[in-house]
Amino acid sequence: MRLDELTTGEKAIIVKILGHGAFRKRLLEMGFVKGREVDVLLHAPLRDPIKYSIMDYEVSLRRSEAHLIEVLPMQPQNHHSDSTSHTNTLHEIRDAATEYNTHRKTINVALIGNPNCGKTSLFNIASGAHEHVGNYSGVTVDAKKGIFNHNGYTFNIVDLPGTYSLDSYSPEELYVRRYLKDETPDVIINVVVASNLERNLYLTTELIDMDRSMVIALNMYDELKHLGDKLDYKLLGEMIGVPIVPTVSRSGQGIDKLFDTVIAVYEDRHNSVRHVHVNLGADIERSVTILKDMLKNDGYVGRHFSPRYLAIKLLERDKEVEQLISDSPDAQRLIQTRDEESRHIEQIRNDDTPSAIANEKYGFIAGALAETLVKGERDTNNNTRIIDAFVTNKLFGFPIFLTIMFVVFWATFEIGSYPMDWIEGIVGWISSMVQKYMPDGPLKDLIADGIIGGVGGVIVFLPQILILYFCISFMEDSGYMARAAFIMDKLMHRIGLHGKSFIPLIMGFGCNVPAIMSSRSIESHSSRMITILINPFMSCSARVPIYVLLVGTFFAKHAALVFLGIYVLGILVAMATAKLLRKFYFKRDETPFVMELPPYRIPTLKASLRHMWGKGEQYLKKMGGIILVASVVVWALNYFPRHDSDSASAHAPIENSITDSSIDTSSDSYLEMMGKAVNPIMEPLGFHWRASVAALAGVPAKEIVVSTLGVLYTGNEDIDNSSLSARITTANPVTGQPDFTAAAAISFMIFILLYCPCTATIVAIVKETGKWQYGVFSVIYNTVVAWLVAFGAYQIALLF
Repeated sequence: MRLDELTTGEKAIIVKILGHGAFRKRLLEMGFVKGREVDVLLHAPLRDPIKYSIMDYEVSLRRSEAHLIEVLPMQPQNHHSDSTSHTNTLHEIRDAATEYNTHRKTINVALIGNPNCGKTSLFNIASGAHEHVGNYSGVTVDAKKGIFNHNGYTFNIVDLPGTYSLDSYSPEELYVRRYLKDETPDVIINVVVASNLERNLYLTTELIDMDRSMVIALNMYDELKHLGDKLDYKLLGEMIGVPIVPTVSRSGQGIDKLFDTVIAVYEDRHNSVRHVHVNLGADIERSVTILKDMLKNDGYVGRHFSPRYLAIKLLERDKEVEQLISDSPDAQRLIQTRDEESRHIEQIRNDDTPSAIANEKYGFIAGALAETLVKGERDTNNNTRIIDAFVTNKLFGFPIFLTIMFVVFWATFEIGSYPMDWIEGIVGWISSMVQKYMPDGPLKDLIADGIIGGVGGVIVFLPQILILYFCISFMEDSGYMARAAFIMDKLMHRIGLHGKSFIPLIMGFGCNVPAIMSSRSIESHSSRMITILINPFMSCSARVPIYVLLVGTFFAKHAALVFLGIYVLGILVAMATAKLLRKFYFKRDETPFVMELPPYRIPTLKASLRHMWGKGEQYLKKMGGIILVASVVVWALNYFPRHDSDSASAHAPIENSITDSSIDTSSDSYLEMMGKAVNPIMEPLGFHWRASVAALAGVPAKEIVVSTLGVLYTGNEDIDNSSLSARITTANPVTGQPDFTAAAAISFMIFILLYCPCTATIVAIVKETGKWQYGVFSVIYNTVVAWLVAFGAYQIALLF
């Protein structure tokens, strides 16, 4: 635990100091060393600061400072025990602290690297987690945590967002730097791409400036060897003072050696570890030294980062570092000195200071690689360039993209229909067993109509969900999605965005929530806001069961085309909305379209299957969670209140004309009353009251739409054992027509595509934008648009 967590009167043994730089050195000098006893004397009236006793003198620490000291609490001592026994006990506790620190063996590790360097693959291999790996920037938008054991140590491993540097320009850069400031990991694993060292090592130089314990994972080492390059990575590691371990995270090669090296660095017994300064040239080094010496005099400023790193960032005019030093008594003098030194550098270099520092760092990298890297003969017509010649071509790019999406939807529908039929047969068999062997009553109706009808009506679509996610995962991991953003840039530019916004939109095909979160990678505030607000129009996987049901029922011969049309419609509505938002609300604030186009890689089957099953697992959890609960609630609302007039036929279907919206409290269920109350608004769209209720039920989660239909269309003994598809197309005895027709199905799918986002998506919008008004806007605007487009589509469909 941490020192600040102790209460007044408690004692503890110091285990570890987590601080950094001058702050850590000051604490050590004051006696806060491993094995020492510390007493909590009292808390200030406002609970901060806290007074402690250590080495027979008293010292005051703020909570934030005490939080960086890890301790082992001591048990209360018996007051009647003699001094000898107390001394012996103290020795035992100190031994326990040593045991805690060396045999408990917990190492906190942070994975840091550029986008597409294989961090998350390494994280998944090491920890066994099922995080998604995407071959483009912005997939990892938060820290993913995992725990695993290796060689007697417990590793707490954190996968941080991909970032090119530790500036304060993008959200990822700020997130990583703030994590390093607040959490102080024991060892950093800097993941670099072996075949692209010159660019990847720039981030390494910044981590070296920080003076943190570090190991470099030379990832994708197989690609470097495939290119014919030869790298003396041991010599390179000795030159920069950081151990380097070759790895291939996709296959797990070198992972054990990597964590063996992490242990050696943690235990201070690796020969390659030494503190190195990345030389920036005499003039810049002079300025860095002046600022560094000034920063050393302020213990607060240098608590989390080395003074050298802060000095360099000051020269680069980093806004967050300027904010950090603003509380320092010498802040004004520091800024004034920085400005003077910066002008001095720019006069000598005839260049701005950040560019001069970057040039020196790249010069340092080039010099190190010149001594250690021998490049093989490059094939100028490599596979990536050959493929890009077609997939990014102005003539072939869009047709190839649409063809790929068509194939994905064809596979989702056609291949998925076979296991779907098997699952449907199993669900039908279970339902028939319940109907046959359970005695009549509410419990039987609940299980047969509520649980099996609701959950069973949704679980049959699991194969389609898995196939869709497998295809999307494969395209992301191969590097094609980045090309999709590239070819879409000009089109996105016309609606006031740029190609980078296309990535979160494509991610929305999986789930809108993580897609909205991934919008953090967009630097422009206005572009990020627009991307978030139009993302709900992307057809997430929760809507797929609805499409599969209705497309399979009414448009089986043209399933792939209808699927593609639904998805394209969502994109078109999103683009129109973006254009309106850019024109009438958000001030134009474009940033350059700068996005990495990684080389094409063949994703491993294991990685794609792991991602596919991870999403399938989430889908199944929803079956036993929100969908099960919603199905029971819908069943109850449809079952009650019980009326004397129909007590003999408790589960008989409720027959009402689509045009009969009058509420009859003597015979209607609660659900029918709700449906009839809303149906006058939905009737122009071709909705029966059951369809209106299903749409309402889909507000919490879109998966509930099909389960609601499954509950509402049960109870007819003639069709009980047939599929939901057959039940929704059976003629209504009152009207003589089925509730769903082809025109009504088109209208219903469009409305479900475009209307109010699910609750989780609304929460994500409010959280990411920081304003609840944007959540309200999405609910109202999306629903109005959905009604208008569905109405138009229904009227057109009636003509045919």
